[in-house]
Amino acid sequence: MADNPKPAAGLTLEPRSFGILFAVSIVVAIGNTGLMAVLPAIARETKIADWMISAVFGLSALLWAIMSPIWARQSDFRGRKPLIMLGLMGFMISMLLCACVVTVGLYHLIPPLAVFLLFLVCRALFGLIGSSSNPATQAYLAERTSRADRTQQMAALAGAFGLGTVVGPFIAPLLIVPWVTLAGPMFAFGLLAGVMLLVVRRYLPEEFTPKVHGRAWPKAGPRKSALRKARGRGLLIWRFISNLFKLPLRPFLIYGFLVACCQTAQGYTLGFMIIDKLGVEPKAALGQTAVAMGAGALSGLLAQWGLIRIFSMGPKSLLRWGVGLAALGNVVTVFSPDYMTMVAGFAISSLGYGFARPGFTAGASLAVTMNEQARAAGAIAAVNGLNVILAPLFVFLYGVRHEAPFVMNALICGALLLYAFRNAVLRNAGEIPPDDEETALAMMERQDEGGT
Repeated sequence: MADNPKPAAGLTLEPRSFGILFAVSIVVAIGNTGLMAVLPAIARETKIADWMISAVFGLSALLWAIMSPIWARQSDFRGRKPLIMLGLMGFMISMLLCACVVTVGLYHLIPPLAVFLLFLVCRALFGLIGSSSNPATQAYLAERTSRADRTQQMAALAGAFGLGTVVGPFIAPLLIVPWVTLAGPMFAFGLLAGVMLLVVRRYLPEEFTPKVHGRAWPKAGPRKSALRKARGRGLLIWRFISNLFKLPLRPFLIYGFLVACCQTAQGYTLGFMIIDKLGVEPKAALGQTAVAMGAGALSGLLAQWGLIRIFSMGPKSLLRWGVGLAALGNVVTVFSPDYMTMVAGFAISSLGYGFARPGFTAGASLAVTMNEQARAAGAIAAVNGLNVILAPLFVFLYGVRHEAPFVMNALICGALLLYAFRNAVLRNAGEIPPDDEETALAMMERQDEGGT
């Protein structure tokens, strides 16, 4: 493989195709962040405990983490486009069912515990089925870009999530309409996903050759076949998932998981902190919550669409600047005396996350061969979802002491900054092409033992 391999003939990423992938990411981001903006108000209005509403997303995240690698493998055999469509369908169905449950809960037609349990099941559909679109989208992009362009393309795609996080919180309050009230945004987001599903089906091209994509997942040999018979399919699934997290992916996934945990901790406690700091009713704080989340999203867009391109930042620089700025932003939040300072701290942190997330995503993609892009995409999607399982813990910490989640974030990001400098794989992120995979892997293992 050359130092800067070009995409295979006929598999270049056309502007229209990138636009569709971009739109898919925006729709999912609008739905998730728009829902997050109204969640505190939903929790208080339906009389559900704060930790319960975060537990709903914890189960969905667990299913997301389990299913993402499995869907990534399926995309090797069935194609990227069908899995993108399946994910959009899962997102649409889950969002519409959640909207119905919340509507019933807001009218107090069923007890809060029933609302919680139904919400739990309906949201779980997103983690179970909706998780298929993320790894398929990333693999689709990676296979159609060169090494030289991949970091900026992935940063631009990550910017779609950033744009969605700007739009979602701002339009969510506008979608609170009579009759369905706080469930209005969920109905709208579900319908929007349905429209996007039709667009992907009609306009996203894919030239798919199963035997080519299937090389990333070697067939089981006689020994593995014996294991399947002796120990059952569950062991093989566990071995399959654990195999995703070996070098050279492991350092990127450790970094990405902890960064995602910090961003989740900040995002899930922000709405509650604004309500408590302003001392107002939940619905009255929706505007201020939207402003704060919008400021953070704009900071992320500044990083992903502006600074990364202007300074031609590679994965190594992004990994370091990302957690450094995130740590600083959390320190500012801890000591914020008022609402505006808290928003400034959230914006600084979001700027850091806007560097860190594309940094570890592109670094992981560049660390593996072209035939392993689905494997990398599945592992990245898994760690991006797995962190949400800890959301109830973050809300619990906030309930114990409001500053606790942000102090925790600052310490974790500071430790990750040291990790980015000391770990051999992260020190060379994006600079060593996987020409000879076995030699490169052995070298990184030796460096990792001495560097960490």
